[in-house]
Amino acid sequence: MGKNKIDGEIQKDLSPPEKQKPRLCGTNYPLSILFVVVNEFCERFSYYGMKAILTFYFANFLYWDDDLSTAIYHAFSGFAYFTPVLGALIADSWLGKFKTIIILSIVYVIGHVVKSVGAVPTVGDHTAHVVLSMLGLFLIALGTGGIKPCVAAFGGDQFEEEQDSERSRFFSFFYLSINAGSLLSTIITPMLRAEVQCFGGDCYALAFGVPAALMVIALVVFISGSGLYKKLPPQGNILVEVCSCIGFSIANRWRHRSKNYPKREHWLDWAREKYPKHVIEEIKMVTRVLFLYLPLPMFWALFDQQGSRWTLQAARMNSNFGGFVIQPDQMQTINALLIVIFIPIFDMGIYPLVRKCKINFTPLRRMTLGMVFAALAFVAAAIVEVGVQKTVMPELVAKESYIQFLNLADENISVTVQGRDDFPVTMAPFQDPDNYTKLQLDAPNQAFSFNITYENNTEICHQNISERSAYSILMYTEVNTPHCTLLEDQTSKPQKGKAAVRIVNAFTEDLNVTMGDVNFGTIYKNFGSSLYKTMDRGYYKLVCQNATAKQIVDVGLVDFGAVYTLILSKTPKDSSLKIWKTEDVKANVMQIAWQIPQYVLMSAGEVMFSITGVEFSYSQWAEFLLFACLLFAVSIIFSIMAYFYTYVTSEQLVKIKEEKEEEIPPGYRDISLSSVNKQTRM
Repeated sequence: MGKNKIDGEIQKDLSPPEKQKPRLCGTNYPLSILFVVVNEFCERFSYYGMKAILTFYFANFLYWDDDLSTAIYHAFSGFAYFTPVLGALIADSWLGKFKTIIILSIVYVIGHVVKSVGAVPTVGDHTAHVVLSMLGLFLIALGTGGIKPCVAAFGGDQFEEEQDSERSRFFSFFYLSINAGSLLSTIITPMLRAEVQCFGGDCYALAFGVPAALMVIALVVFISGSGLYKKLPPQGNILVEVCSCIGFSIANRWRHRSKNYPKREHWLDWAREKYPKHVIEEIKMVTRVLFLYLPLPMFWALFDQQGSRWTLQAARMNSNFGGFVIQPDQMQTINALLIVIFIPIFDMGIYPLVRKCKINFTPLRRMTLGMVFAALAFVAAAIVEVGVQKTVMPELVAKESYIQFLNLADENISVTVQGRDDFPVTMAPFQDPDNYTKLQLDAPNQAFSFNITYENNTEICHQNISERSAYSILMYTEVNTPHCTLLEDQTSKPQKGKAAVRIVNAFTEDLNVTMGDVNFGTIYKNFGSSLYKTMDRGYYKLVCQNATAKQIVDVGLVDFGAVYTLILSKTPKDSSLKIWKTEDVKANVMQIAWQIPQYVLMSAGEVMFSITGVEFSYSQWAEFLLFACLLFAVSIIFSIMAYFYTYVTSEQLVKIKEEKEEEIPPGYRDISLSSVNKQTRM
């Protein structure tokens, strides 16, 4: 035995030294981390680029209402943040981080491809689009969540034990790559959606396809560095060990529930028969922290409103910046940009200044203040929503309708309805009404008789009015006799901040009409009306052609969120084309820049809450106040819990470390929290 031992030592001494891994550009950083960081940049571009346009995709391609779009958006986000538990379990217990990243990245790519195919209008019907979209999102959530706990930890694995400072800087670069990918993707994919047209509309297939291509690149880059990686074998899952210890403690306490057994100081102490004392002490720390973190999901639930409710709010605002138009779903870019700016400001400016003022600004206090800032962000959002709602028509209830009167005659016309206090109404020639008049109906559908008077000539206008609808009554004259015709109006604002336009032909001959590149087709004579067409904001000329001539007339500005009726008629003098533009739904007047304060507050809250610690009810502005109150309440609860929280001291950690030297129960595999923490700090 002695000789064999000596021979083994000699052989060990004579064995060639382990080959050193290549370094990055002459630094002390392993070259392998370059592949990890580039992979993370491409993956985050892929995820956030897809997610940036997801709410508009639901609302404008799948034709879901705002509430359903918001609900599905957050269900997807929630599932994507649950699947990291599965990814960590697979990596730590069976496959290891490298294989888990490869396999789930392939699932991720398949999900992107399925999602992109589902956004092609010619592929199947509406049901097929919904099924493909949901399947794609399921696979994407499985992929992005599954690799989330593995990539950062895998990058940390590439460093040696003595490279603590390099590992710490790596995580800073890693977090920077996340925000860089997010920043670029939330600029580019909304531009692809809005500015590239395919299949006769916004090109969602391309906007989803580019993130899919980036995920393919991420996978290829990661595989390319395979020969450089340090690949640690699965080391067992801490979560399983913790759950096993807790389960054993509860079961053991139940078995010894009789008063004959002495009480123990802590309920986890009932696991002493099977688990070492240091493991039990560490799990006690975990349970204390988990209890403290119970209010924290509310922060993330409301933080994620940036991609849903805040984006829908931006679509009802004026997004013109001196000729440059920003897409509503590009506003999310502000968050990523501010995070990059705020991190060094807080770390190198605010926090050191607070310390110099001898203020004990603990991590828990930072997180509490972060939640307060987030709550203030929703107060700011509520204030903005008050301004936004001024241009939105109030929603009608049962047995209510809106009506407005448009006078195309050359003198005033008055309107009366017997038994109605809100009449008579007198309209000047070509007067654009300030607001609709609300009609109270006695039934869901009701016949009305309007008395219209022009120069002492009165005629009765009989019209059928339905509840929850809006109407325009066009009044005109033939040989000094007043007449009327009824048009049903659009009351909702167009999606994505666009405008809606319809043409009414008051000529006595049919007309072919185009505005820009939008063709309204043939509009029939004697007050024929076109369908509403959605148009981008801009200044337009209208081209009108009949059987003998073509005329071009300036329409002027077609603005964000407005609904217009353009009435084509002849001027009295020379019978040339005349346009009367009425604004039935007011244009968005609230400048989108007013959203910046809420993004600043939310981003500051994220820096204090997320980076310090760990990494919303529907309809109009009242919900933002609800979100603010929720976060205020949560921040108060959290601050109270934080007040009673006792920080773990270095002495306690040393004591636990010393207790590890004590006898470990036979057959127990020591997978302690602190020993694995070196590789999984992200």
